[in-house]
Amino acid sequence: MSEETVSRVVIVGSGQAGVECAAALRHNGFQGSVIVIGAEPDLPYQRPPLSKEFLKSVEDSSLPLKGEAFYGQNNIELRLGERAQSIDRPARELVLEGGERLPYDHLVLATGARNRFPPIEGLDPASVMELRTLAHARLMTGRLDDLKHATIIGGGFIGLEVAALLRQRDIAVDVLEAADRLMGRVLSPMMSACFVPIHEQMGTRLRLGAVATRIKGRKVMLSDGDTLDTDAIVVAAGVVPNAELASEAGLATDNGVVVSDRLLTTDPAISAIGDCAAHPNPYGIGMIRLESVQNAVDQGKCVAARLTGNDHAYDSLPWFWSHQGATKLQIAGLAMGMDETVMRGDPASGKFSVFVYREGRLIAVESVNSPADHMVARRLLSARLSIPQDVAADPASDLKALMPKPAAV
Repeated sequence: MSEETVSRVVIVGSGQAGVECAAALRHNGFQGSVIVIGAEPDLPYQRPPLSKEFLKSVEDSSLPLKGEAFYGQNNIELRLGERAQSIDRPARELVLEGGERLPYDHLVLATGARNRFPPIEGLDPASVMELRTLAHARLMTGRLDDLKHATIIGGGFIGLEVAALLRQRDIAVDVLEAADRLMGRVLSPMMSACFVPIHEQMGTRLRLGAVATRIKGRKVMLSDGDTLDTDAIVVAAGVVPNAELASEAGLATDNGVVVSDRLLTTDPAISAIGDCAAHPNPYGIGMIRLESVQNAVDQGKCVAARLTGNDHAYDSLPWFWSHQGATKLQIAGLAMGMDETVMRGDPASGKFSVFVYREGRLIAVESVNSPADHMVARRLLSARLSIPQDVAADPASDLKALMPKPAAV
């Protein structure tokens, strides 16, 4: 699809993916209308800092994705505090709550995801804390001074990032993780095990294989018979993609809005990007859905490129990061289907990496406080290059020497 056939693009979602797509359209010279619909009233902002450091103030100036003037200067119509209600595909119109109908030549779904609430007796979403939006962060920041103890449900990135921040304020923390290891959805078992002493040294009480079965007032009853008295419950048990708008319009959905390698849905006039999109990533196995800034940004750019005449498959290397206290975790690649891991460096030193293999080939590198390893890994994996396991395990080996040389100009 080229610019000649598209003169009006409507983007549903004002997060990283949606804003990046709008910005990339203008950067690529798109001259038509660009409209971004955002359910939240706030100027589009970065989400990762919300769990990596509490807001310094109610209005943190470091959060906006773009300055307010950017949208006017680039003729991007930003409609905040408005929700999409349905898609009229035959008419190519997006219907907003209230009944307004917005015609589109191409519709981009960047609807993101929302926090998942596990089925716990007595769990009232209105009475617990969560961290996904700026409104959530404001609420949590406002309660910090009154907290003595917090129970965090979920031992993934967000739960552990919040735990580390709470411990810095000397707030007692219990982390409940139903699985038998931390961050099990994204990390190798070797790296998961390394994070147990990191958090225990912070003073966090980790309860692996623990499930909250009932909440009553300030008490949390666990599956092992224990009971916790707590001031606050933080739910960080993963997310659910916001795919209802797509499914109700008859588009294919399966753990997100199903898209092709071009990020097109089953309707060629509709794309889906970011946290809500299930796509065939070449670095994974089968269809996957990624929740990361890198994925959101690169998918936004990919769709913008297609709409301005540069059609290509989405093939960006996934990478992620997490700050947990003084520990910075960086991941390049996907550990899906892994069968071997090797350690590079000494975890006791606080600086090390785990190299992850599948059938003898490097598929991911997980690094702690080792940015050099991470950057080398991104270069190698993007070039589809592997590293022998004995080389990866030897801290004296020069990984930079294995990187592909820049093409001659």
